[in-house]
Amino acid sequence: MEIGGKNVVVTGGASGIGRALARCFAASGAARVVVADRDGAGAEAVAAELDVATAVECDVSDEADVLRAIAAVDGPVDLFCANAGIADGADEQAPDELWDRIFAVNVRSHVIAARLLVPDWLDRGRGYFLATASAAGLLTQIGSAPYAVTKHAAVAFAEWLSVTYGARGIGVSCLCPMGVNTRMLNPGGDDVLPAAVVKAAGDVLEPHEVAAAVMEGLRAERFLILPHPEVLTFFQRKASDYERWLAGMRRLQANVDAVAG
Repeated sequence: MEIGGKNVVVTGGASGIGRALARCFAASGAARVVVADRDGAGAEAVAAELDVATAVECDVSDEADVLRAIAAVDGPVDLFCANAGIADGADEQAPDELWDRIFAVNVRSHVIAARLLVPDWLDRGRGYFLATASAAGLLTQIGSAPYAVTKHAAVAFAEWLSVTYGARGIGVSCLCPMGVNTRMLNPGGDDVLPAAVVKAAGDVLEPHEVAAAVMEGLRAERFLILPHPEVLTFFQRKASDYERWLAGMRRLQANVDAVAG
């Protein structure tokens, strides 16, 4: 997929990967970029940088808000980037309210967007869905059950969309980075992951580096977009010997527990 002349919606567009994507799409000749984010002021600031951008305050778990973001394109949506996500370093003891919120943002928001977009895309015979998941969705995330589980679900839903509609003109890509220098990774942000584990696993990329990998992946219409190439190696090792992979991850968990204790 080439971005030139296309209408794009980016959720979570006020910061991090979403902001980098919006900037990259505008620089690549997009006709319209809708910057959607719960942080309305942040979305406005990003949109103000870009001649082709419009900001929309948007809770991606609210269907009415997502519909407003789609309508802000003022035309057909060519590419929808389901990029908004949240994390929490919680385990199975986390309250239902926390699990529900993370599922709503990391998974159900993707379902809502697809529900609104797929019928029109099928009528047009084209459309593209980019899901931001995580390497945690292919592997797992030490220290965060809700994040690991919901990112697996995001990968699964993107895979289902591709299998179901790929032969009918709908393209799907799934972005699965490891560490990225965003608020989600670094202590002090609103969302907290076990940052030391993520940083130890590989290079921490800047958001613009991830956006560049997305552009290359979209041009190739590749399902898995892996800004950290080693993720593919880890994934292959997991698939080839699941028991050995689990044993290695248990050792990593034990090391984390020893440090924490």
